[in-house]
Order: sequence, then C-alpha cells, then structure tokens
Amino acid sequence: MAKASFKLIRAIRKSAETIKNGTEYQWGHMGSCNCGHLAQELTTFSKREIHEYAMRKSGDWTDQVQAYCSSSEMPMDLIISSMMEAGLERKDMVELERLKNKEVRRFMGLKGQNLSHNKKEDVVSYMLAWADLLENELIERVTLPKHLLKPDKSTSTHQAHVFL
Repeated sequence: MAKASFKLIRAIRKSAETIKNGTEYQWGHMGSCNCGHLAQELTTFSKREIHEYAMRKSGDWTDQVQAYCSSSEMPMDLIISSMMEAGLERKDMVELERLKNKEVRRFMGLKGQNLSHNKKEDVVSYMLAWADLLENELIERVTLPKHLLKPDKSTSTHQAHVFL
C-alpha cells in the first residue's frame, strides 16, 4: 500500500471533498475520475491536461499505469511519476480506479462490501477510509522524544503530553 505521508493523506482527503462537493465527476474522463481527481491534487496538471495527455496513449488508468515507463518523457508517465513520488505505488492507482484495495474495503466494514467504482458517493467513502487508514499507519510510526513524555504515576508507563 501507499507510503503514508501528510501530503498524500491531505491530497486524498481533498480529492474526496472535491468530488463530494459537486466538482465534475466522470469516471470515463481521465482527468475527472477517481485517479484523475487525485492526480490533480498531487500534480500541477488540470483535469483537461491530464485527460489530454492520457489520450496520447491507449487505455484507461489501469492500462496507463501498467504501461508506465519511468524513463519516458510522455506526459502521462510524468504524471504517474509525480504521483509515485508522493507515496503511491502503481498498484494503488489501479486499485483506486476500481475501489479494489481489500484492506481499505475491510476497514470500511459493511459499507465496503458493495462499492461501485463509478458511483460518486462510494468513491468519496472509499477515499476517506483510505486516508484514515493511512493516517492510522502514520500515527503508529510516530515515536515521541522522551522529553515530551510525562510519567503516568498510576502505572509504570508514560503518557504523551506534547508541550507547544
């Protein structure tokens, strides 16, 4: 799964919010679909540019990601490279386009069982759950310096107290 980072989590949440709040969502449009919206947040490209660049090669996001070449100067490969630099793996883009990541769907509980990859509400729910899952992973990796920990007198453990 994607490498959790503040930038990636923020971009996924922003994409979900943009889709939810009525921005043009069209699963068959390479710049307005699931990956297209995330690409807009992670790169400097507009939906029009993403779609235009994608049309220079054949296939949907899955096909484009599978045909990706890191040394290519093709604009779509540059977009995919930028997304990977933000922490995504090729598999993440393919799974996002079809809402197929099993870990995300499991994290969603019952709501994750019957998702439609091109239904706006399902895409938003999936993306928000994915962001939450990545955030949980990021939090688990955080180790606070000892000077920010205050001893818990009732146990032999420490509680985190961040002094700002």
